[in-house]
Amino acid sequence: MLKLDLYIGRTITLAIGAVLLVILGLDIVFAIVDQLGEFEGGYGLSEAVQYVAWTLPARIYGQLGFSALVGCMVGLGTLAGTSELTVMRAAGVSIGRIAWAVMKPILVLIVAGLALAEFVIPKTNVIAEGSKARALGELEASGLERGLWLRDSGEFVHFNAALPDGALYGVTRYQFGDNRELEKVEFSERGQFTGEQWVLENSRITLFSAENAFSAQLPTSVWKAEISPELFALIVPLPSDLSPRNLWSYASFLDRKGEDASRYWLQFWKKLLQPFTIAGLVMVAISFIFGPLREVTTGLRVFTGIIVGIVFQTVQDMLGPSSLVFGFPPFLAILVPIVLCFAAGWLLLKRAR
Repeated sequence: MLKLDLYIGRTITLAIGAVLLVILGLDIVFAIVDQLGEFEGGYGLSEAVQYVAWTLPARIYGQLGFSALVGCMVGLGTLAGTSELTVMRAAGVSIGRIAWAVMKPILVLIVAGLALAEFVIPKTNVIAEGSKARALGELEASGLERGLWLRDSGEFVHFNAALPDGALYGVTRYQFGDNRELEKVEFSERGQFTGEQWVLENSRITLFSAENAFSAQLPTSVWKAEISPELFALIVPLPSDLSPRNLWSYASFLDRKGEDASRYWLQFWKKLLQPFTIAGLVMVAISFIFGPLREVTTGLRVFTGIIVGIVFQTVQDMLGPSSLVFGFPPFLAILVPIVLCFAAGWLLLKRAR
């Protein structure tokens, strides 16, 4: 049985790898072509290739489910086309046993996907966006370097958290005099851009002099900075770029502040349930090979896998934004397509037996 598991696992792994390479190749070509329209200043072809290379982990992660679905159809279809699956079944190997042999390499794929989402993608995407912004010269005017620190009009400003639309949390402003002496520190719980200036809420100001320090509490204060909310799109990762752990922390933080965190919860559940997404799509692939696609050509299997993957992605993409509009839990928006995959796969496998 060990040799059988290794043989099935190797066949499935090679098929998934081949499908993933083809999809990534097309994705990379289209991504580079898409960057051609942004060539400006120091951002040329080499910088575009570098940008796409840094986003490669995110592209791999995004194609894992689709590659697993089509790859399993191709791999098992190859075994079915050479009658090897028929021989296995005649030898007394159950469909469940074959399905478990298929799932073993899928578990490795799932672990790799979780590692990419948690440890790799948040870093590589930030590097990609940062290098692109520097090449375009979009960071030089603000003096922005790394993290959420920036310098503006003689002030050093730090943000604990920031939304891509420009809402700020935990804004600390350090103002220095001509002799580099600290003159003023202002901490505000929240900041919002009103169109011409920033309005900071619940501000605590401390003024320093040679003899003493004076503190005051203000409900609102005005910050006239030459920094627009669009700039934060360069330094604040999108929800899809955050790791599951950071998504949980940030969404919980927004909930405590009474802000809308549904976009972040949606991405959190999408990444957390991605292993079940892959397993559900693989189960559909297995059920198709033992069911309606047992004796068809490889081309038809690939075509069917593409259609199933597109339908699944479309349903999930429709339910996700719908949860934000209509207010039902994002968890359900991600879970429903997965449950449908498992249900369809189980029913087809039950009929095949």
